[in-house]
This record gives sequence, C-alpha cells and structure tokens, in this order.
Amino acid sequence: MGGKTRNVLFLCTANSARSILAESLLNHWGQGRFRAYSAGSFPSGTVNPLALQLLVQLDLPTDGLRSKSWDEFARPEAQLIDFVITVCDNAAGETCPVWPGQPVTAHWGIPDPAAVAGTEAQRMGAFRQALHSLERRIKALVALPIESLDRPALRQALAAIAQSPPPAADR
Repeated sequence: MGGKTRNVLFLCTANSARSILAESLLNHWGQGRFRAYSAGSFPSGTVNPLALQLLVQLDLPTDGLRSKSWDEFARPEAQLIDFVITVCDNAAGETCPVWPGQPVTAHWGIPDPAAVAGTEAQRMGAFRQALHSLERRIKALVALPIESLDRPALRQALAAIAQSPPPAADR
C-alpha cells in the first residue's frame, strides 16, 4: 500500500457520537499517515453535544465534524477509502454500499454513549469510556506496519485490534 495517506471511514447508524469521536481521534493520532472521515446509515443530522464537549475539553480536532450519510462516500466521484470500520452493532449488521476501491473492512463495536441515561456526569462518563476504547484501538491501528501488510493480514490485524481486551480503566 506504499507510503501514502490512508483514508479511513468510520461508520455508525446516526453518525452523531462514536463515529464522530473516532474521526477526531484518528485525525489527531494519525499524524498525516491517516485521514479519517465518518458517516452514518441513518444520520441524525447533528453531532451529539456531549461528543463535541468532550473533544473540545481534550483539545482534539472538531473542525468539519458533521453528521452525514454514508452515501457521500459511496459515489463514484467520492474520495477513495482504504479502510471502512463500523463502530456500532447496528451498522455492522446493515447492508453497506459497495465502496469504490474495495476498502479493507472491520467491525469495532463500542457501546453507544448516547443511549446512556442518567445525570450529565454519568452520560459524560459514558462518552469518556467510548472515547478511551476508541483511542486504544486507533493507537493500535496507527502502530501497524501498514506498508508491509497485504489485504488479508490487514483485515486480520484490524479484527485482532477489536478483540484485544481493554485495559482495566476501560472496563
């Protein structure tokens, strides 16, 4: 796959929380080796305010974050995507579009922090937990020797990242 910037599309149903967090995190940690995007199968049209609040608190990138349909990335003229990673269980079970360029796909299921009820502190705690789980996986992705792995090895490495146990703080 050479030394080019890899485009990664994170998918979730509403594209309002988990996929948005993943987009921001990879754009931060990817250091020019990766460019992240996010989209949803049924986008809510808005980014969850707690997701944005958390990203701002942690000084992570928020420019250009918006809830959008995965259709934007399935068009023939769309940016070619190297990896498509679903981050919620609903999107993993849906029939995805045929992506131009046949990207490597993976599923990294993360519990939906937007579904947590309770006080604002409890809800923000769920967002922090989702962010930390995603960050651990994204750091593992960034550490992969992408240039030396073929497609089957990349698919296997992405699946292994999803299966690795989280640190005790994530549980």
